Amino acid sequence: MEPDRDRNEPPAGGDPHTEADRLMPGLRADLERLAAIPSVAFPGFPAEPVLRAHDLLVELLHDAGVEHVERIDLPDTAPVIFGEIPPPTPDAPTVLLYSHYDVQPAGDESLWRSPPFEPTPVTEGGESGLRARGIADDKANVIAHLGMLRAFQGRPPVGVKIVFEGQEEYGSAFDTYPPTDPERFACDAMVIADLGNLRPGTPTLTTGLRGAAEVVVEVRTLHEPRHSGEFGGAAPDALLVLVKALSTLHDVHGDVAVAGLRREEWTGTSFTEDEFRDLAGVGEGLPLLGSGTLGERLWSGPAITVIGLDAPTVEHAASAVVPYARAKLNLRFHPRQDPHEAQAALVGHLASLRPFGVPLTVTPGDTGPGYEAATGGPAYRAARAALREAWGTEASYVATGGSIPLVNGLAQAAPDAEVLLFGAQDSMCNLHAPNERVLLSELRATVVAMCAFVRAYAAGSGAGQAS
Repeated sequence: MEPDRDRNEPPAGGDPHTEADRLMPGLRADLERLAAIPSVAFPGFPAEPVLRAHDLLVELLHDAGVEHVERIDLPDTAPVIFGEIPPPTPDAPTVLLYSHYDVQPAGDESLWRSPPFEPTPVTEGGESGLRARGIADDKANVIAHLGMLRAFQGRPPVGVKIVFEGQEEYGSAFDTYPPTDPERFACDAMVIADLGNLRPGTPTLTTGLRGAAEVVVEVRTLHEPRHSGEFGGAAPDALLVLVKALSTLHDVHGDVAVAGLRREEWTGTSFTEDEFRDLAGVGEGLPLLGSGTLGERLWSGPAITVIGLDAPTVEHAASAVVPYARAKLNLRFHPRQDPHEAQAALVGHLASLRPFGVPLTVTPGDTGPGYEAATGGPAYRAARAALREAWGTEASYVATGGSIPLVNGLAQAAPDAEVLLFGAQDSMCNLHAPNERVLLSELRATVVAMCAFVRAYAAGSGAGQAS
C-alpha cells in the first residue's frame, strides 16, 4: 500500500502472467484462510462466521491498497462491503467488481471426502486444486479480484468500485437495493465474478441468464379419504387428476408444451452430451429430455420442473382414494422474456385444464427476470482479448439456466454499463454439492484475465461515462 504516491504516475503492474505467478502463493494462502470460515448466511446458522469473513476481506482490501472501504447494512441482511478507488485520470473508465463471500450450507458432511471447512489439496486431470465449501462459489472469485488489485498495487488504470455481498446464496434486500442508490453503483462496466468456465481451460463469457418463476397447482376432490375398494373407480382421485394435469406440460419428446414460452436457437458453445450426462448424473442407458441442441434446452428455451409434491407417501399409503394433492413447479424461461408473461403462460395453461372434468387451483409465486448482455462494446472487446491472453484460446459464449437476481438490480442502477460475467469457477467444480473444489490454474488464469482486462479496457474504451 503506497497512499502517498502521485495518482498521475503510470499505474503499477507488469506482465499479467508474471504478476499472477508472483502473487499466487499469497493468494492461495488467503483463499485458504477465507474458505476455512463457515460463512453460511442462512437462517439458523450463526452470524459470527459471516462477520469474520467480512472483517477479513476488509483487511485484505486495505492491504491491497483500497483506502475507501465502507459497510452497507440493510434490514435482515449480512453486511455488504463497498470499496472504491477513484479513476487515475478524468477520462479513465470505472469498473465495478462483484463477488460474494457467503456460502451454501455444507449439507450431509458424510458425503464429503474431507471436512467442508478445512481447505484440502486435490488433484484433478493433473491440475492442483483445493476442496472446501464455497471455495469456488464464490471465494476464489473474491480472491481473483484482490489479485488484480495487488498486481497494480492498488492503483489500476481504471476507477474501481468493489461490491462483496454477504448473503447472496439465501437472497436478501440487497438484490433490489442498487437502483435506489444509483450514484454509488455508477460505472462503465461491471465484472460479475459469480460464474466461470464451461470446462477447465475453456475461457468463457456468460452472456445470458434464464429467468425463473414458481407456480403451485392443487386439487381437492373429496372431503376426506374414502376406501378405494368401495369408492375407487367413480370417486375422483385428486392425485390422479394432478398427475394428468402435469403430464400436459411436456410433449412426447419431453419438450415444454406450454404456449407462449419463448424458445430460440442457441448459437454459442455448449456441453457435449457426454459432459452433460456426467455432470447431471444421468443413469446409464436413460435418454435426455427434449429435442434440439443442449443450449436450446438449457439456456434459450423454457424448462418446467416439478420441485415438490404433496401426496400420501408410499410408506404410509392407505387403500383409499386421495382427496387432496398439490405440486410446486419451477419455470425457467428465455433471458429476454418478461417474467410475468412467462409465469402467466404457465398459469393460464393449467387454469384452462379440467382433467376428468375437475378444476385446478393455480397460484402464482415468486418471479425473477432473466438477463441478456450486449456484447458489442469496448468492455467486451477488452474481455475477449484478456481471456485469450489468460487461457491462450478464444473465449466461448454460454448462458446459464440459473439466475443471479442482483445482476438486474445493478444493470438498472447503471443501465449503460456493459455487464461481463466470468470467473474462476468451472462447470465441474461441484458448486452447491459435496466436495466443491477450485483448480489453482483457473484461479491464476482469472487473475491474469482481470489484469489484462483493466489494462486493455483503459486503453481502448475512450472517456469513461461514470467518472
